[in-house]
Amino acid sequence: MLEQLFKLKAAGTTARTEILAGVSTFLTMAYITVVNPAILSTDGSGMAFGAVFTATIIAAVVGTLIMGLWANWPIALAPGMGLNAFFTFGVIFGMGYSYQQALAAVFVAGIAFLVLSLTPARKYIINSIPKSMKLGVGAGIGLFLAIIGFQNAGIVVDNPATLVGLGDVTSMPVLLAGIGFVIMAVLDRRGVPGAIIIGILAVSIIAWMTGTASFNGVVGAVPSPEHAFQLDFSLIATAGFIGTAFAFLFVDFLDTAGTLTSVANLTGRVNDDGEVEDIDRALLADSSATVIGALAGTSNTTSYIESGAGIKEGGRTGLTAVTVAALFALCLVFAPLAQSVPGFATAPALVFIATYFLRNLKDIDWDDVSEYTPAVLAAIVMPLTYSIAYGIALGFIAYTLIKLLTGQSNALNAGIWTVSIFSVVYFLV
Repeated sequence: MLEQLFKLKAAGTTARTEILAGVSTFLTMAYITVVNPAILSTDGSGMAFGAVFTATIIAAVVGTLIMGLWANWPIALAPGMGLNAFFTFGVIFGMGYSYQQALAAVFVAGIAFLVLSLTPARKYIINSIPKSMKLGVGAGIGLFLAIIGFQNAGIVVDNPATLVGLGDVTSMPVLLAGIGFVIMAVLDRRGVPGAIIIGILAVSIIAWMTGTASFNGVVGAVPSPEHAFQLDFSLIATAGFIGTAFAFLFVDFLDTAGTLTSVANLTGRVNDDGEVEDIDRALLADSSATVIGALAGTSNTTSYIESGAGIKEGGRTGLTAVTVAALFALCLVFAPLAQSVPGFATAPALVFIATYFLRNLKDIDWDDVSEYTPAVLAAIVMPLTYSIAYGIALGFIAYTLIKLLTGQSNALNAGIWTVSIFSVVYFLV
C-alpha cells in the first residue's frame, strides 16, 4: 500500500527512512504549536490560546496530509512565522480589525492563492518579482519577528523620549530569554534536531522550578476550536481589507515558492529544462491549507523550510509528510503543557528564527543602488511600522521610482507596475 501511494522505490527510499525523516522534520518545527498560539492570543487580540492551539494543529495536520497524500512531497505545513505576527500586531492591533475580520482577509488571500495556483499566472508572478525585493521582504519579516521577540522578553520597552529603550536586563524573564537564545544557537550549531523546541522547554522548566511561571500540567482535554468559522467579511469592499489580503497573499506566495523551489533542488525534482516537476499539486496543497487554516481559526498556513531537516535524513516522498502530520495530531492532548509555556520562553525562538530570515540580505546585489536601497527600505519599514504590508508597499514604490528616474524602465515589468500602483492607491484611499 505504501509503495502504491508514495512510489518509494522510484524515489530511492524506504518506509523506515521516510518515517525517521518525518520525525526529524517534526522536531525542528514543533515549536509552532506553542509559538503560534502565543502570538495570536496576545492580550487584546480577542483570541484564546487553547482555541488557537487546536486550530494550529488542525491546519498543520490537514495541510501536511494534503501535501503528503495528494502531492507526494516531503513537505510539512503549519501557520507561517511572520504572517502570524502581521496578523496580530499589524492587522488586529495596527489597523484595528477584529480577529474575525483578519481571518476573513486570510481566507480571501487563500482563495486568491488557490486560483493563481490553477493558472499559468503563478509562474509569471514568481518570475516578475525582482530578486532583491524578494530578499528584502524576507529580511524585513525577520526584523519584524525580532522586535516582537525582544518586546515579549522585556528586552525592548517603551521609552517616551526615544520611542524604544532597553528593559531591565537583570530581571529573570530577560535572563531566561537570553539563556534560551544561547541554547538554541548552540544546539543548532551542533546539529541537534529540535534545537528551538528544546530551548523553549529548557527555559520553561527553569521558570516553573523557580516560580517565575506557573505549571498547568502535561496532558488534558483537547481545547475547543471556538474561533473556527468565525469569519467577518464586512470590510471586504474597503481598500484596507484588499491591501491586507494582498499582503497575506504576497508573503505567503513568495514563502511557498521559495520553499518548494529549495526542496525541489534537494530532492531531484527539477528536470533538465529547469522546471520543477509536480509543483502544481504542491502549490494547490499549500493554498488549500491556508483556506482550511482560516476556517479553523488561524493565520496563513504555509510550507515550512524546516522540512529540509527531514530531507537531509533521506525523506523524498509524501510518507515523510504523513509522519509529520501524525505527530502533530498527537500534540492535541498536550494543551496544558503548551499553555504553561511563558511568553519569555517563546521570545528567544522569535529572535532565533529572525536570524535565519536575515540571511537573505547577503544575496542582494550590493553593487547596484537601485536594487539594494528599495530592498533595505522594505526591510526597515516592517519592524518600525509593525506592518509587513507597509514595507512591501513602500519598497515597491521606491523600486519603481528609482528604476524609472535612473533610466532603467526596461527593468519594470507589468507585475512590478501593478504592485506599485496598487500600493499608491492603498496609501491614498
